[in-house]
Amino acid sequence: MFRPERLKPLLVCVKGVTRRPPEPNPFPSLSLKYKSTSTTSQDHSFTVSYLINNCAFSPETALKASERVRFDTPEKPDSVIAFFRDNGFSNTQINSIVRRIPDLLACNPHKRVSPKFQFLTSKGASSSDIVQLVNRCPRLLASSLENNVIPSFELVRRFLNSDKKILDCLFANRHFLDYNVALQNVNMLVGVGVRDSNITYLFRTRPSILLSSDLKTTVDEVKQMGFDPSKIGFVMALHAKRGVSKSRWDAKVDAFKSWGWSEEMVLHSFKKHPLFMLMSKDKINEVMRFCVGELGWDPLALAKRPNMFGYSLEGRIIPRGFVVRYLIAKGLREKSASLFTPFTISEELFLENYVMRFKEEERHLLKLYRKKLASKKTGITNSS
Repeated sequence: MFRPERLKPLLVCVKGVTRRPPEPNPFPSLSLKYKSTSTTSQDHSFTVSYLINNCAFSPETALKASERVRFDTPEKPDSVIAFFRDNGFSNTQINSIVRRIPDLLACNPHKRVSPKFQFLTSKGASSSDIVQLVNRCPRLLASSLENNVIPSFELVRRFLNSDKKILDCLFANRHFLDYNVALQNVNMLVGVGVRDSNITYLFRTRPSILLSSDLKTTVDEVKQMGFDPSKIGFVMALHAKRGVSKSRWDAKVDAFKSWGWSEEMVLHSFKKHPLFMLMSKDKINEVMRFCVGELGWDPLALAKRPNMFGYSLEGRIIPRGFVVRYLIAKGLREKSASLFTPFTISEELFLENYVMRFKEEERHLLKLYRKKLASKKTGITNSS
């Protein structure tokens, strides 16, 4: 927490020269780490004291931060803290920002920070938007306005044609765009045949991919898997491959293999619906257990429609599955009918085609359907 009191070392005169006497070290246990000239030690000690007393630093964190920033009076850091307070930042938020970028306390906020706030305001960001963005991504404050912030904004504008969409993209990204890396990756993607409309998909869904220093490695891997760079599936595959570590990827492949799939089937399904590999291993097994155990499906059949793994188990697969199972048991639906159609259509169409059309069974079917939907809200699942 911030404290209003300020440290005011006394001034003494020695032979007509005003000098500041050495301050006592408030942290004797750290005294051995202060070996330097008397002036440096004094500044160092004051900086550490200020960070602890005014910015909620621990002694160890303050000592480490003092290697990046030093000051011997409270005026400059006080002005920085006041600037952030005046712009709507809470004490907790200011402490967090300063811990990540301690040298801010030695800057002139009206020259270094205010122009960035003004730029964002000119693009439609509100005061609360700016607080949210800076708190999420303090790197913005360490970036050059002319060499990074503005060029990054204009680069995104090429793909997202409104200031609001650009701001939404920035707010969703913990790591503010590094213009040089982003530009290099965009040019590389265009060079291999990725369309602007598909790069737009990355900016909207996973902009951090465009900040990857090793993106070309993944691009080459996805190309080798047979994806066409001009198709949307290519960037979806990039999304999936960049979003899943190798160990997690291998664990998911092993999960499918435990249900009888081959690695070739996993790859084939990935090419049909790349985002299905973003599902967790647990979700994969839960969908398999229900479809195989409760509905009696062949687990290999799911390889033909991997998008099934993307549907909500409690919100769609289970409630609709029990309705379909009941219809089959009553002879109202052929077992050989399409397995997947009931799960892919809208809820309105599902109720119309699988509940309300069976007048004699409509009441029971609707009760069964709603009961399973209610299980989603209460966390209760059963097979009855």
